[in-house]
Amino acid sequence: MYHDRTEAGETLARALQACEMRRPVVFALPRGGLPVAVPVARALGAPLDLLLVRKIGLPGQPEVAAGAIVDGPPELVFYNERILRAFGLGHDDLAGTIETKRAELAERRQSYLAGRAPVDVTGRTAVVVDDGIATGATMQAALMGLRERGPADVILAVPVAARDALDALRALVDHVVCPQVPSHFRAVGLHYDRFEQVPDAEVTRIMQEAMTDPDDTDRQE
Repeated sequence: MYHDRTEAGETLARALQACEMRRPVVFALPRGGLPVAVPVARALGAPLDLLLVRKIGLPGQPEVAAGAIVDGPPELVFYNERILRAFGLGHDDLAGTIETKRAELAERRQSYLAGRAPVDVTGRTAVVVDDGIATGATMQAALMGLRERGPADVILAVPVAARDALDALRALVDHVVCPQVPSHFRAVGLHYDRFEQVPDAEVTRIMQEAMTDPDDTDRQE
């Protein structure tokens, strides 16, 4: 059990010290991944940024994940082809939903980051952090989108994950750091004493502080 997301991040930070990295950049999946990523970025002396992802639900059934859209540049739209085939749908059927999610991502980038562009990760080590992985669908899209930005290598760092989901993600990264992979995984929150929602205002505050880091100025235009 972790006491909270900060303790989980400190555990990850210690584990990551053994990894070889090239001018690392730490990317958090908001909102829950950000408090975990803060001590990681601090320990590595690395800039902190966000990987913004929105699930694309089926028309009329938004709870069913038909794909995901990842903030750019470059933007990536990931389709769950198995789900689309099962419902007899094509990519065009999601066009309206994608536009809505694209607008939501732009709104979040403006709210969380004041519209600032992502840190340029070209030729650098990208360390991707979340507070845990259950199904891995959102993380899969995030990793695929990040690869399009040209990092030298990608490290996936999470405090706890379901074994099947983690194994499915290994092909998308160069290294995995995950201290807890329970044999009977039920939910991420069950591995924390404290697992409150992270408010939008807290994300904005943390990122405002992170932007004062002198190494956090190497951003894509």
